[in-house]
Amino acid sequence: MAKTPPIHHATIIDSFDVENHNLKVGGVPLKQLAERVGQTPFYAYDRSKMTQRLAQLRQQMPSELKIHYAMKANPMPAVVQHMASIVDGLDVASAGEMKVALDTGMAANQISMAGPGKRPVELAQAIAAGITVNIESFNELEELAIQSNRLGIAATVAIRINPAFELKSSGMKMGGGPKQFGIDEEQVPAALKRLGALQLNFAGFHIFSGSQNLKSEAIIEAQQKSIALAIKLADACPSPIRKLNIGGGLGIPYFPGETPLNIAPIAEALDKEMQRAKQYLPDSSVIIELGRYLVGEAGVYVTRIVDKKYSYQQLYLVTDGGLHHNLSASGNFGQIIRKNYPLAIGNKMNWPEKEKTMIVGALCTPLDLLADQMECSEAEIGDYVVVFQSGAYGLTASPADFLCQPSAVEVLI
Repeated sequence: MAKTPPIHHATIIDSFDVENHNLKVGGVPLKQLAERVGQTPFYAYDRSKMTQRLAQLRQQMPSELKIHYAMKANPMPAVVQHMASIVDGLDVASAGEMKVALDTGMAANQISMAGPGKRPVELAQAIAAGITVNIESFNELEELAIQSNRLGIAATVAIRINPAFELKSSGMKMGGGPKQFGIDEEQVPAALKRLGALQLNFAGFHIFSGSQNLKSEAIIEAQQKSIALAIKLADACPSPIRKLNIGGGLGIPYFPGETPLNIAPIAEALDKEMQRAKQYLPDSSVIIELGRYLVGEAGVYVTRIVDKKYSYQQLYLVTDGGLHHNLSASGNFGQIIRKNYPLAIGNKMNWPEKEKTMIVGALCTPLDLLADQMECSEAEIGDYVVVFQSGAYGLTASPADFLCQPSAVEVLI
């Protein structure tokens, strides 16, 4: 099988069309889009790229696989509304996200809620809405039962398992060893017994072992182990498993040298595992929960250059945005080894004149850095800096109120 070549920033940038040196997002040239939005900074998300990514995934993955959108990646209501029209379900991490999910018209029984610190009022809201609650602890299970009894409605419950295994080479490990997420694998039989005694509505399992992974073999192994674990626990369940959420983990490349995820071997292996699941868990739907992989590459962050200066022969471009809107691109308040996100001067694409520059934001901190010694098109005050791979974990994952700067806006094109 041919290996996928490592990614370069140019590859990511070239996935967007260009017209007269202007980047196009959703078919709209950047200068026109900026006028339409009416301000900088802003995020722009291309709905056609989201639709295309999901269509490609469905074409490769087993036909019976259910694909859910994890809203925490990008909870902008317009984005969620669009995703709800093309996915099979939504996964939320708070009552606030639940409201957005329900507003889309997605059936409540296709919405689930996860998170290690659900308050009693959030549990009550979830029960009243009829969504599935992924239980993260014994205490949460007891509180859910209290709220169910108070409301006279049996909660629909899935147990989130903290598996003994991890998703190897994962950007964020959410399983394997001590974690705030879920109930430890060895304690799940006791939780199932208690759930049955409480007469709650058992739905199944949620097994999310990690995220942002670019290694097919690691994802395959985690999916195989997740399905095997569910099969092992089936006899201890108070009723047949109806939903088996095996998490996500599918990553996207951000930096030079990273290789885009090869879906083909994952799909092939998952098809075999789903056949096994059908044999042992005939009532179960297998679900994958994806956020970043569906929307991350569809978004850009756009900020305007407001100053150009030299300091000891070093060129600085200063923008009206920065880390308060796009924390990840700045380096998350000081990574040990910071890497530049793919970035371009959006109204001077394919520009012949180049210059090496530092691109910094408007904040009064040296951490507000968007590009470090990066070769870009020669830029002037008023030009637009575009940060790619910004469709996930952008505005809502950033300290928007830091230093009380103006807010960014979001548009879906």
